[in-house]
Amino acid sequence: MMPRYLLDTNILSEVIKPTPVHSVINAVAHHKKSLATATIVLHEIMYGCFRLPPSKRRTNIQQYIETVILSELPIFPYDENAARWHAQQRADLARQGTTPSFIDGQIAAIAKTNELILVTRNISDFRYFLDLQVENWVDG
Repeated sequence: MMPRYLLDTNILSEVIKPTPVHSVINAVAHHKKSLATATIVLHEIMYGCFRLPPSKRRTNIQQYIETVILSELPIFPYDENAARWHAQQRADLARQGTTPSFIDGQIAAIAKTNELILVTRNISDFRYFLDLQVENWVDG
């Protein structure tokens, strides 16, 4: 099955919390074969992990990265098409006086140019991007 959903950092992080939100766990299980993520999200998860001191939690996150994210999920890159879409969106939004974060723009671009639905807890971070499909599996 082709990926349909691109998981943002906060969704991938939710899965490994000590007490995750059940709606996220259920949705991830239900859509397991149609999930993907982005290189930018992988960077954010790895960066967060590498910042932790050596601990059981850090080891668990490293195992999750290796055995779930890298082994089971397609990881979409920030390629030429994404860069072009992102640049156009940034220019249009800047003319309107809006400047979303660069990383959110990259994630939005990867989702949009690969025709994926972006799944995030932070829908408001992506509200300015044109024609981007976004879902929140945490709060409904």
